[in-house]
Amino acid sequence: MADGLTTTLNGLINKLSGLAIPADLSLWQLALPAWFLVCFGLFYWYVFGRRSPFSVDSLRRKGPTEMNMSKRDEVLKKAFSEGRVPKGLDAVVIGSGVGGLTVAALLAKVGKKVLVLEQHEQAGGYCHSYTEKGFQFDIGLNYVGQLHENSLDRVAFDQITEGQLDFVNLGEPFDTIYIGQGQTQRKYTMYTGKTEMEAHLKKQFPDDTEAIEKFFQVMKVCARKTHHLACLKLIPRWLALFLLKTGIADLLSSVYRYSSMSHTAWLDQLTSNKDLHTIFSYFFYGVPPRDSSLYVNALLIHHYKRGAYYPKGGASEIPYHISNTIRKYGGEVLVNAPVRSVLLDKNGAACGVVVGNSHSEVEVKAPIVISNCGLFNTFKNLLPPQISMKQDIQERLHRVKPGRGSFMVFCGFDATAEQLDIGPTNIRLYKDNDMNKMMDRYFNMYKEEAPDNVPMMLVTFPTAKDPTAKLRCPGKSCMTLMTMVNYEWFEEWKDMPVTKRGDQYLQYKTRFAKHMFDWACLHFPKLKEKLVFQEIYTPLSNSHFLAAYQGSMYLQHNLDLFDPVFMAKNRCDTPVKNLYLTGQDVFSCGISGALHGGLLCASSVLNHILYWDLLFLKKKLKKAKAKQDAQQAKKKLH
Repeated sequence: MADGLTTTLNGLINKLSGLAIPADLSLWQLALPAWFLVCFGLFYWYVFGRRSPFSVDSLRRKGPTEMNMSKRDEVLKKAFSEGRVPKGLDAVVIGSGVGGLTVAALLAKVGKKVLVLEQHEQAGGYCHSYTEKGFQFDIGLNYVGQLHENSLDRVAFDQITEGQLDFVNLGEPFDTIYIGQGQTQRKYTMYTGKTEMEAHLKKQFPDDTEAIEKFFQVMKVCARKTHHLACLKLIPRWLALFLLKTGIADLLSSVYRYSSMSHTAWLDQLTSNKDLHTIFSYFFYGVPPRDSSLYVNALLIHHYKRGAYYPKGGASEIPYHISNTIRKYGGEVLVNAPVRSVLLDKNGAACGVVVGNSHSEVEVKAPIVISNCGLFNTFKNLLPPQISMKQDIQERLHRVKPGRGSFMVFCGFDATAEQLDIGPTNIRLYKDNDMNKMMDRYFNMYKEEAPDNVPMMLVTFPTAKDPTAKLRCPGKSCMTLMTMVNYEWFEEWKDMPVTKRGDQYLQYKTRFAKHMFDWACLHFPKLKEKLVFQEIYTPLSNSHFLAAYQGSMYLQHNLDLFDPVFMAKNRCDTPVKNLYLTGQDVFSCGISGALHGGLLCASSVLNHILYWDLLFLKKKLKKAKAKQDAQQAKKKLH
């Protein structure tokens, strides 16, 4: 693409230089073509004149899945020491979640020397896996969408892993939703496909076909115009606020209105069918639909329209391959490296970090500091009080809230998927179809009531999704149960040592786990007799192992977070010079949200909108694929 534009630009210059200039032309008429050339040249330089991390040449033939745990540990569990810090760092990244690894890989590929520091013993954040007694569990990833061939996310993942990630399509249905209990329980299924998803819902709700059509129309707008919201974080802040406050942005796209519109308020105008309300809101993330954005809920469903995927080899394949890319280009990823604070120079600009504990500290200097440990951790825990109290920082903190704490039960079985009658489909369970009342009732319960009254739960079987699981965990199966809880229910034990929180804590979390496991067994009765392993993760576990603020995976995804004016202010750059934010808190939750958080952050650090490069590469790959398909079709005819 760049070569073609260079040829065009050179040809235009040659033509203009060869023209005979009439003597009666005014100065303004003479200056206009020159002004055009200057503007075109500046635009060309901005878009194409700087080194890009994206190229077809960066892809290489896929290698086999690395099954040797010792070799994997060399990549994912390389411990921090002062001697392992690369010399002449250009940037240091705090946290090795997808957002941190993405920005590190992108910077590394344009020649920057980057160090990623992870406080846990393994890289990956919520995208890591852990093995216990022969069972492998994923901490956060259940499935990912928008990874069909030459999609934007797939091209981005291929670029930061050099094409080494292999994703498995989960097939149909990718989700099954149960609403209600006992004899009144209803079952619905979700299918992928450009037209199949909508058609399948219409079959299940024949009296609400018009409502489904309208929802899918809005969903299409939200998906196609997401870049309008991302642009708010890339263009100058003053310009973004000007466009929003003058109403010009609303004239450009309705996505700005959808972003700040209550999901329930819009659904109430669409249909009175509460089961359909639940289907349109079933990706629970701790916020009642009444308080959440129509845009976010529509985008979550659209995310799986072209397929639901799982990384072959498990969630840790993602950090494994991105870490290899970072190291290939001179960077490093080190674990057991808790960052205690961000270093500031005499002018108040970030210039490195302090790594270690109260007994031993190491200063790591770098001109750029990027935080992937969350907005709250960054502003509240890593900066001096006098900096944290800055007005811009306090305004950002006051507009957001930590999300609900996540509660997970990891179960291991001495049986295969076939013996247990389980599969790759995720199961979503809801006791009521009025999600607002159900969630209000649950989250307002007294602490002692909550464990026996969990109203919603996700059931997922990672070993049934991954074809390599039969080699990694032969004769075994894994299940993860997940729900949302109040951090306050567990807060009394937060200051106790992780393995010494006492019998009361054990009994309390076990009550949650028993209720959730028994509920899962109603749908999969063969599970109970084959259970041989169970481990329970509470919000306190997330805080300890992953430094999750109040045990939350992400910020509370409420209407305040997706108010366009706040989105324009909640950017990757911060009031502290040379300090940037990346990951989910920059844009939205999930693996894809973290990926785009990394893309946005790299664009800010490099002062270059990398999406231009990514989109041109995507277009080039699609064109090459179309040409290849045409050639194959031609061969078949002959």
